[in-house]
Amino acid sequence: MPDRLYFSCWVKDTRTQPVLYQFEKMMVRFPFSKLAKRGPVLRIYAVSHAEPPLLEREFEHFEDNQTLIAAVLTAAREFMQEDTSCELEAAWDLWQFNGEWKLLPARVTLSCFGKSFENEHDDQLRIEFGNDALFLPAPNVEGGLRMGQSNLKSLLHLTSELEQGLAVEKRSLWSENGANFAAVLKQALGSYTPN
Repeated sequence: MPDRLYFSCWVKDTRTQPVLYQFEKMMVRFPFSKLAKRGPVLRIYAVSHAEPPLLEREFEHFEDNQTLIAAVLTAAREFMQEDTSCELEAAWDLWQFNGEWKLLPARVTLSCFGKSFENEHDDQLRIEFGNDALFLPAPNVEGGLRMGQSNLKSLLHLTSELEQGLAVEKRSLWSENGANFAAVLKQALGSYTPN
């Protein structure tokens, strides 16, 4: 059964580099979708996710990512405090099967958390990638292994870019049920029988 996949980063000394600065560095490295029909949505929460958003704003598509990132940061700076979180619901392009394999936008959420925001993992930066099935071989589907590998390469490339570009102290690729994604991947590849 598919589970949600996350990448969390704990960054070094956020007092000298505010978490919004690290969030900017994360967005600069993120490959925003060229195929999405709608722009990203920014949400700012105070204290916890149980509270309604302080801000919810959809951005239009921009010709370049720098313009989008600048607009998101301008909106976020007005609200971002130690007890708030900033989430950008966006998309990136992955191979998906719907009768045939196509490169399509896949939903993703990029988040940063102030140090006093209620956060069960205490990470400062997080990306929710959606269902882990997007990065696993698709059994009983022609080309399922190759397309799963392509998506997995995109995921690993992004996490490597983030590790190199951020002041990462610790990082984790994890699933909602707590399973280690590497173990899930190994099990999926071990039981895979190509068509």
